[in-house]
Amino acid sequence: MEAKIEKIRETIKKQDLKFLYLLFTDIAGVSKKVTIKIDEFENAIRHGIWFDGSSIEGFTRIFESDMLLIPDIDTFSVLPWSFDSGNAAQIICDIYTPDEQPFPGDPRGVLKKAMQKAKDLGFHYLVGPEIEFFLLDRTQEPDLVPHDNKGYFDLAIQSRAVKICQSTISSLKAMHITCESYHHEVSAGQHEIDLHYDDAVKIADSVITFKHALKTHASGTDLRVTFMPKPIFGINGSGMHVHQSFSDAAGKNAFHNETDAYGLSDVAYQFLAGQLKHAQALAAIVDPTVNSYKRLVPGFEAPVYICWGRVNRSALIRVPKVTKSRRAVGTRLELRCPDPSANPYLAFTAMLSAGLDGVRNKMKPPKAVEENVYDFDDKKLSELNISTLPTNLHEAVKALEDSSVLTGALGSHITEYFVRAKTEEWAQFLMQVTQWERERYL
Repeated sequence: MEAKIEKIRETIKKQDLKFLYLLFTDIAGVSKKVTIKIDEFENAIRHGIWFDGSSIEGFTRIFESDMLLIPDIDTFSVLPWSFDSGNAAQIICDIYTPDEQPFPGDPRGVLKKAMQKAKDLGFHYLVGPEIEFFLLDRTQEPDLVPHDNKGYFDLAIQSRAVKICQSTISSLKAMHITCESYHHEVSAGQHEIDLHYDDAVKIADSVITFKHALKTHASGTDLRVTFMPKPIFGINGSGMHVHQSFSDAAGKNAFHNETDAYGLSDVAYQFLAGQLKHAQALAAIVDPTVNSYKRLVPGFEAPVYICWGRVNRSALIRVPKVTKSRRAVGTRLELRCPDPSANPYLAFTAMLSAGLDGVRNKMKPPKAVEENVYDFDDKKLSELNISTLPTNLHEAVKALEDSSVLTGALGSHITEYFVRAKTEEWAQFLMQVTQWERERYL
């Protein structure tokens, strides 16, 4: 640790840093920040920084307010965009109680616990998210108007959006976060940036930083970033497909089996089966808003049916093709239902825990479905025993409450708050009078 601190000291001096942002998230996944002068860096590292937890959504009651931020020294990074306004760095923190024990309501801490459970079974959980988002024209507000009319993989000139996205990728690279690719998505004004495959905690940290970086680079322009799953009626919504695999104690891909038709090992099939079994409860965490279920409907390339396959992009879980030279390291499972409104720490916790339940109980998945399931009638769906994801947030939360596996992984504190908050969100939504209703019934 002393060597790492000395290296940071050198960076602070070389970059003439003035401020340090201590970052964490609330249960909903909203980023929070405590700013300290850079002179307090070593005090924060060695002793932590106290803050008022009663002011944070889902943390503590007013008479239990004191909470402790413990910085994770491995997450220290200089903010490339800060040199015009204060020369700052950030560091991501874990949250502890006044008696210096891990706080059970800390989403990052909950993911760390799930990762340890995988490690106890001999596995390391790796993920790679594909994060979709819209860039909307601020000059057209309050109407939500995409900034362009381009489509999937269209070649764009050095436009406003391209500059924002490329600047974001460059900033993340300077912060040691690798983006594998960037391209225009299916819908007008929709884009996708993919993060490099890595440790799930590290990637959850990276998702939080990515969102901050993208919004920062868009600020001051006439474009607005939104990670809302379905901001515009009639076109594809934004997902956050997540590629997943295990590495074993030797660092090899535990999901790979050269002799299997799909290239999957027994552990991969068990993991797949676990996620299929818990898919309805999983939806509450990876698709956590009322709006999420406006995306999860047939016809817009979002998964609805609980099945798996390779070429079938209507499936919930897909086994992506891998070139022969990359099979041993590249075999993975792609979960297609998550969206970018999810808290990445809780999403990866729930996904891992569902998969681990399949591994522990040696579950077997149903046969792969390689046809377009959207074309199936109810009779064929019934014959193949294919069920569906929840159609709304209320159904998803009820499924979560019935899942001892997922509520056990999240812990009682997070489960209680999450269910209460989402039940209230659903109740508020039911009381709203929408523009569609006015046009149809007024």
